[in-house]
Amino acid sequence: MGFFKFLFSKAFLMQLLIAVILLISLAFATLYWLDYTTNHDQRLKVPDLSKLSLDVVDKKLDEMNLRREILDSANYNPNYPKYSVIEQTPKAGKYVKENRKIYLNLNPSGYRKIEIPNLLRNTKRQAIPTLKSLGFEIGDITYRPDIAKDAVLELRYKGKKIEPGDKLMKTAVIDLVLGNGQRNYNSVE
Repeated sequence: MGFFKFLFSKAFLMQLLIAVILLISLAFATLYWLDYTTNHDQRLKVPDLSKLSLDVVDKKLDEMNLRREILDSANYNPNYPKYSVIEQTPKAGKYVKENRKIYLNLNPSGYRKIEIPNLLRNTKRQAIPTLKSLGFEIGDITYRPDIAKDAVLELRYKGKKIEPGDKLMKTAVIDLVLGNGQRNYNSVE
């Protein structure tokens, strides 16, 4: 019976009341501190950085107390200036807190170089779609005597012969030299 008497004693109830008051005041102090340190409800609108150079981007972000990180150089887009922002995360118009990183994808200086596949002795029907799928354009098609009709004998770029494994910029114009399906009558039989 001594334990129940202690639970309802004036000293125990006073200590319990003090503990509850301290716990509640500690919780309020913690919430107030969190609001203060996390800048709750203080947001910045992300600016539109597309087509801007890195110098301009740095100035804009410094003014707004934001940071940047370059993720990658994306595929070349001729509609954007070289080394300008193509894409950003978070998108323009979204809200972020101070000192947040804005992730950027930049436009490279030009198309990337692509390796020329081995198309020698392939047919025109195989070679043209292969080159187009890699991003090349087809230029002049010329014929020269060879027994295989429409077989690729040479690939040329700006008049110079190119070999399989050479690298050219995407969208380069490649000329094809094909066989005409006739024997070379200059040779001795």
